[in-house]
Amino acid sequence: MSDTIDAIVLGLIQGLTEFLPVSSDGHLELGRVVFGMSTEDNFLLNMVLHFATALSTIIVFRGNIWKLLKGLIAFKWNSEWRYGIKIVIAVIPIGILGFLFDDYVEALFGGKILLTGFMLWLTAAFLIVAERLKPVSTEYKEVNYWQAFLIGCAQTIAIFPGLSRSGCTIATALALGVGKREATAFSFLIVLPPILGGVPIKVYKYWSQNGSAALSSAMSWQDMTIGALVAFLVGLLACSGMVRIVQNGQLYGFAVYCIVLGAAAIFWALK
Repeated sequence: MSDTIDAIVLGLIQGLTEFLPVSSDGHLELGRVVFGMSTEDNFLLNMVLHFATALSTIIVFRGNIWKLLKGLIAFKWNSEWRYGIKIVIAVIPIGILGFLFDDYVEALFGGKILLTGFMLWLTAAFLIVAERLKPVSTEYKEVNYWQAFLIGCAQTIAIFPGLSRSGCTIATALALGVGKREATAFSFLIVLPPILGGVPIKVYKYWSQNGSAALSSAMSWQDMTIGALVAFLVGLLACSGMVRIVQNGQLYGFAVYCIVLGAAAIFWALK
C-alpha cells in the first residue's frame, strides 16, 4: 500500500483502540504485519498518532481539565491542587522509566507479534480481575495518593505492545475500589503529561540522532498529518464511547476480544 493509505489505516487503528482496553500499540504492531507495512522506521508516525489521540483526550475531558486549571491558577490549597499532585505522583513512575530505559522500551517494538499476543492475554487477565473486583457502587469516588501511585505503576508496566495502558490503569483503579467514573477520567488524564511532554522530546531526539537520514526513512509529513487527523477524529468518538462503556461495567467483552486476538497473533507468529 502507499504511504498515504498506510497512514490512514494506522490512524484508524490508533483512534479506535487508544481509548479501549485492547492496546493501541499492539494493534499498530499487528496492523503493520497483517497489511504488509514496514515495521521499521515507524517511530515518528507512532509518536504523531499518539499525540493526535492525546489531543482527543483533551477535547473529551475539557471540562475536567479546565476545572483543574482554574483551581491551580488560584494558588490555593484546594481540591484541584490535590488532584494535580495525584496526577504528578501517577506519572512519576513512567517518567523514571522513560528517562532511564527509553532505548530498551523502543526495542520492544518492531514486529514482535509473539510478544504482542501474550501481552494481549495478560490484558485480558487484567480486565477479568477488574470486573470481579470492581466496586458495587457506580458513584464518584476520588482516587487517593497511594492509589494514584499504584495506578501510575500500572501505567508503567503497560509499555509492552499488546498490554493495554487504559486496561491496566482502569483495571487497577477499579480493583483498588476507585469509582468507575473517576477510574476512567484519572486513567485518561495521567497519560497526557508523558505524551504531550515526552513526544516532542522523543521526536527531537530522533531527529538529532538520525539527521537528514530521517527525511528519507520516515513517512512524509503530509501523510503523517493525514494519519494524525484520522486518529484525532476517530479518537474523539472512541474516547467518548469508552467513558460510557467503563461506567456501565462492560469489560468482559474486551477481555474475550483480547484472548481471541492474542491467540490469532500467537498462531500467526508460530505458523
